[in-house]
Amino acid sequence: MAETKSPAPAHKGPLEVRVRRIHRRDLNRAWEFLKLVFRDVNRETVEYQRPRSKRRFLEVYSSEWIEQLVYEVAGEIVGYSECAFEASGDDNWVNPRWFEKRGMRPLFVEELAVHPDYQGRGVGSFILEQLQHLARTRGCTHLVLEVAENNESALTWYRTRNFTKLDAAIFLAQKVPGEPDLLPPRRIKPRPTKPVEGTPNAGPLPQEGGAPTLAAGRKARMVRAVSGGNRKKTAAKGTSKPADD
Repeated sequence: MAETKSPAPAHKGPLEVRVRRIHRRDLNRAWEFLKLVFRDVNRETVEYQRPRSKRRFLEVYSSEWIEQLVYEVAGEIVGYSECAFEASGDDNWVNPRWFEKRGMRPLFVEELAVHPDYQGRGVGSFILEQLQHLARTRGCTHLVLEVAENNESALTWYRTRNFTKLDAAIFLAQKVPGEPDLLPPRRIKPRPTKPVEGTPNAGPLPQEGGAPTLAAGRKARMVRAVSGGNRKKTAAKGTSKPADD
């Protein structure tokens, strides 16, 4: 059972709660009712307390072994119950042999929901009596259901009606200390005044008076080449024979 803020339907005269099997035309209305009722509960529990999708809810309607009942007051849905006579399906959460060893034939109560405006007014008790009656007519010996441990109001309600805890699983968790995938920011060193030897793309070290540029180096080589050629011509002139008088 959970809470919702929707107002109770207006009605004059004594109110009666009526139960009937769900019809296809009720599916959308019943699904919206469940979403509303279990909205706050599902925010606080590990497991969803209702079908996790509308598609799954519609599949339940087609199941042969599941009973879906709606409870109405003045034509408005104020309660819903869903029960199964066998533990079957891909999302089965029980071990049938556990019950067989103890001589138990359970009726599994999958959902029991009451509009909060009708809690404490006998609607929940009527739903429970209907499920007990259904269990007796089908030869079942026990009602079996699951309640979130932190849903204290629901636990109190069931315990006052002689429900006892079975050998059920308890969700445990251990916090594992970890580290982020990415390293934290790291300070970088200031730009060096002189290039470090072996650093890629390091240029020539500065010299006193200024380092020669690449263009100046090329110009110096050209001057040396020209002056060397002139020296060769001068030496050739100095070694030539004088003309005969």
